[in-house]
Amino acid sequence: MASPRRIAGPNAKNRTVLLDAAEQLMLEEGYAAVTSRRVAAAAGLKPQLVHYYFRTMDDLFLEVFRRRAEQAFEHVERALESDRPLRALWEHATDPRGTALTMEFSALANHRKAIRDEIARYAERFRARQAEGLERALTSRGDRAALPPVVLSVLLTSLSVVLVMDQALGVSVGHAETIEVVDRYLRELEPDAEVAQPVR
Repeated sequence: MASPRRIAGPNAKNRTVLLDAAEQLMLEEGYAAVTSRRVAAAAGLKPQLVHYYFRTMDDLFLEVFRRRAEQAFEHVERALESDRPLRALWEHATDPRGTALTMEFSALANHRKAIRDEIARYAERFRARQAEGLERALTSRGDRAALPPVVLSVLLTSLSVVLVMDQALGVSVGHAETIEVVDRYLRELEPDAEVAQPVR
């Protein structure tokens, strides 16, 4: 009986290079461009190394997603601990790179159940943590939002996706007005916060 193929450890340098290459390909050309040959070429490595570090392409996609999701959690934790958590969350949510990658993974999830399940798991965890943190942050300062924290979380995420998707398509109608409304609302809850910035 053949022994199972060895998969390299999570901290291997080449593994990180391959994850970086796959993420960059997704951002520049979309998830369909992420093949073992394209990833290896972008990383400057031999194609067989892709499957040395990742058994399947789904495993590679999942690791790219998990790495970015964990980084997002770190940003959210810092935002929730800041003096202006709503403003910090809005700025994080409207980061075009992060939102563009999320959109690519959402498209990929339509075809890959494993990706869809993982995105759903992280999204539930993310939203629950964001709502919990907002509730605590607003209550501790005596602020009262007109909307429940979980609704604020959904709105922040949804608006960021629409704004970045529009920008990618070259659509800007309504952006300035939307950002102005968000800014006015955030100023009511966090009076000394800086002005909201447009999507870059």
